[in-house]
Amino acid sequence: MTTLTGMKRSALALLLGGALSACQSTDTASVDNQASAITYPTTAADDLVETIHGVDVADPYRFLEVNDGKTKAWVTEQQEFGNNYLAAIPGKQVLVDRITELWNYEKVSAPFEYGDNQFYFRNDGLQAQSVLYVKGKDGNERVLLDPNNLSKDGTIALSGLSVSNDGNTLAYGVSKSGSDWQQWYFKDVSSGEMLKDTLEWIKFSSAQWDHDNKGVFYSRYDAPAGGDKLADVNFNQKVYYHKLGTDQSEDILIYERPQNKDWGFYSTVSDKGDYLLISVSQGTDSRNRFFYKSLTEKDAPVVELIKDLEAEYSFVGNDGSVFYFKTDLNAPKGKVIAIDVNKPAKANWETLIPENEDTMRSVEIVNDHFVVTYMHDVLGKMSIYSMGGVKRQDVKLPGQGNVSGASGKRSKDYFYYSFNSYVQPSTIYKYDFRSGESTVFAEPKVAFNPDDYVSEQVFYTSKDGTRVPMMVSYKKGMKRDGDNPTLLYAYGGFSISLTPRFSPANIAWMDMGGVYAVPNLRGGAEYGEAWHKAGMLDKKQNVFDDYYAAAEYLIDQGYTNSGKLGAYGRSNGGLLMGAALTQRPELFSAVLPAVGVLDMLRFHKFTIGWAWASEYGSAEDPEQFKTLLAYSPYHNVTEREYPATMVMTADHDDRVVPAHSFKFGAMMQQKQQGDAPVIMRIESKAGHGAGKPTAMRIDEYADIYLFLWENFGLKMPKSL
Repeated sequence: MTTLTGMKRSALALLLGGALSACQSTDTASVDNQASAITYPTTAADDLVETIHGVDVADPYRFLEVNDGKTKAWVTEQQEFGNNYLAAIPGKQVLVDRITELWNYEKVSAPFEYGDNQFYFRNDGLQAQSVLYVKGKDGNERVLLDPNNLSKDGTIALSGLSVSNDGNTLAYGVSKSGSDWQQWYFKDVSSGEMLKDTLEWIKFSSAQWDHDNKGVFYSRYDAPAGGDKLADVNFNQKVYYHKLGTDQSEDILIYERPQNKDWGFYSTVSDKGDYLLISVSQGTDSRNRFFYKSLTEKDAPVVELIKDLEAEYSFVGNDGSVFYFKTDLNAPKGKVIAIDVNKPAKANWETLIPENEDTMRSVEIVNDHFVVTYMHDVLGKMSIYSMGGVKRQDVKLPGQGNVSGASGKRSKDYFYYSFNSYVQPSTIYKYDFRSGESTVFAEPKVAFNPDDYVSEQVFYTSKDGTRVPMMVSYKKGMKRDGDNPTLLYAYGGFSISLTPRFSPANIAWMDMGGVYAVPNLRGGAEYGEAWHKAGMLDKKQNVFDDYYAAAEYLIDQGYTNSGKLGAYGRSNGGLLMGAALTQRPELFSAVLPAVGVLDMLRFHKFTIGWAWASEYGSAEDPEQFKTLLAYSPYHNVTEREYPATMVMTADHDDRVVPAHSFKFGAMMQQKQQGDAPVIMRIESKAGHGAGKPTAMRIDEYADIYLFLWENFGLKMPKSL
């Protein structure tokens, strides 16, 4: 049972103690006190107290959840305060210039082919968004879609893409200011003319063409009933079919589940167009159900092939009634199975590629072979198997890093894949089944020599004895004298693996003498589903402990010291940063929670937040409430000395609504007892991160490095 009461601070102080003391309300959130040398913008606190499962919990900044004039004025004041702080630090232009120089190289994606056309993305270096090109049989390329023309400031981004099987029609989704909401449009590939069709109120969906190229299957929500489309809760996703040339109001409802409002549907169409495949998710649970519908039989029903939420099932392809899946059923690191839908009993399921010591990431069918990418201690590996599951060979990769792909067709004897590391940008390779060899398809020309940098893998021991891998990257010649500025980036959740990922901005950080470290915390999928489960729900503290152990390892091994150690994470990683601030602030000199989930008691009340309950638990459950309250960053801020903190968010983030950051930032400013700054960096016309234009990304990196350098007590070099 939950009740709300209003209480004065004196009475509240008698009721709340320990972790709950962080919730104590005050008449003002100004930190114009003797303990802090900084006067922050005043944030008048409410005396709101909520009784949850018999526990009184204060929420003095809940008013910042409401997007009204009061909140907007607060945001404007915090933006000015944060911007003024950053502007007063000299040397930003040096960072912007070096990052821009490093960023300014041509980037080309792996091509994908439909009909007689080949499609690929290219960015000439500093374009806000990458441009889609098409090349026909004649070998001539031309621009098919330039997202940079969708808006003057580059804040309307391409967020989805689907080409018809004959290669003649393009469907594409766009998002405005980083929102998850998508609008889909259609374009004739040959003429470049726009079609009249428009699809709206789409989130977390692709558009999948039918075999005859007459229309697409997609999933959508009803238009928000409330007044705030960026905050209203999203339930009851539905599958529709849209026929080209018709209005969206005429779309055919294929499937809905009103009795299960938290189910989501992601649809694909089989290669031969004989089946509609529906992966049924429940929140962000890595497990899923799986349904299908015959597209060759008139009025065929949706068949519930896999009804139980017990494992992950990713459809790979089919031969008639035999469906191939990648699954972790009784195989936490993954395997490939075959299910004949005419004999669907589990006793008839066949394992084709069994689980092995490496974690299976993806499976594609190319040239009538399974092309499987794995992680071996996080690093990429690629193997080729026959359709019967016999291993043919491992693909020789150019080094230790991340491999992604394969991009190819079942009817083709080649595929493309991408390889990169923390110090090597993505290079596209073409693998030829006839020769069994890879050749370079597109290699970037960059303004640095990758051989001048080191990216090494180390292993350390966490609090409970678990062995955890970490990639540590730096410029050659660095001395492990315990005094190097270090940035520790991490995530740890939702079965997401942090494989090596190149960023030109990280090279600038290393040019400054910085160390860039990325530990692979529990909660991810680096070692399969067991690794994920060890960092979710009531085991979430393992993620935090893994992170602190990484920091301690870097200090113990002479990479850095706590005075020059910065912590940075985004989204679920922003939650990790909030935990680091409230649990181990002495470990770090500066902490940057970005677009973080910071109020663990109310995240489920906004947009798609309810879907995270499968990962975190929910305050609606009495036992899970205790776990969440114990580490919820917003509720565990106490009056003490904190490291320098830059809370980062954006006004159009409808994934993790900015109220999380607003409330946490206000609480941190009110409770800070030390001299280190607590500032907000709030972007306008931006969202959770996807689709952010290049100039905005460069500016963000420059501010991050500037903030860290200043609070490490270092002077920015005059040139890099």
